Amino acid sequence: MSATSTVASDPAADAPDRRREQPPRRRRRPRLPYALLVPAVAVILVAVGYPVYWQVVTSLQEFGLAQQFGAPPTFVGLDNYARLFMDPSLWAVVVRSLLFCLVNAGLTVGIGVALALLMNAVGRVPRLVLQVALLLAWAMPMVAAVTVFKWLFDWRSGVVNWLLVAIGLDQYQGYSWLAQPMTFFLVASLVVVWMSVPFVALSVFAALTQVSDEVLEAAAIDGAGPWQRFWGIILPMVRPVISIVLLLQIIWDLRVFAQIRILQDAGAPIDQTNLLGNYIYELGLGRQDFAGASAVSIFVLLLTVLLSWPYVRSLLKEDEA
Repeated sequence: MSATSTVASDPAADAPDRRREQPPRRRRRPRLPYALLVPAVAVILVAVGYPVYWQVVTSLQEFGLAQQFGAPPTFVGLDNYARLFMDPSLWAVVVRSLLFCLVNAGLTVGIGVALALLMNAVGRVPRLVLQVALLLAWAMPMVAAVTVFKWLFDWRSGVVNWLLVAIGLDQYQGYSWLAQPMTFFLVASLVVVWMSVPFVALSVFAALTQVSDEVLEAAAIDGAGPWQRFWGIILPMVRPVISIVLLLQIIWDLRVFAQIRILQDAGAPIDQTNLLGNYIYELGLGRQDFAGASAVSIFVLLLTVLLSWPYVRSLLKEDEA
């Protein structure tokens, strides 16, 4: 037998080729992390799943004041949804809520990012003063904060009217800010943004501390100006934090209730200043239409999922990559 045929038939020589042809085996993922998630998932299913289930069932029934006192509910299918979604007042509330939510979320994130950049740029003492001020604003109870703003914009003895009249704007003498829908939402936006900015500012500032100073110095040496460093280096590195705080602000501002309710008690027109949370409250406790309130609650849940979907999709793309 020739040497060539001997080499060709050598099993040791063919072994690397066979190993190369075999598909790589998938690494088995550990099961312990999934087992540790089971208690948390169970608590979420019990704490969140049951109320959602109850609302879905109630929204498909005729459920009013009589059912609260023991009368059996009647299954009506999608009649509650059809009745409410054909009501123009609901869609006015939806549009109003979406505008309020998106405008305030954008303002909150914009101001919060600006304050975070300011804290990152100033010295230690001014930064500490600003952080303490933000923490105090964030720690103030919501009812107390709204009450302070009601006093500031009071039409009889409010500081805002007094200052405007003092600088010569006499038309604001006795002006009722909370009685007009436009100025009502201006005051409501001030309350919501003032209470939400500290969370955004401190979260973004924490992300800014992770930006490498060496990278920024190298970019400055290469001739990049402040705006170029911000848009090309800082913003891409803190974008994940900005995305999550923006998503949280949209969700929170869409479900705002207590601030609007307290301000409405000062004499605001309720039908022109209701947001989705207040509309649900009025349906349930005001009109005793618990089935309608459940239907609108399910709609708000779906709307929240819709607004959150772009962020969730971006997370899924990152996992696939």
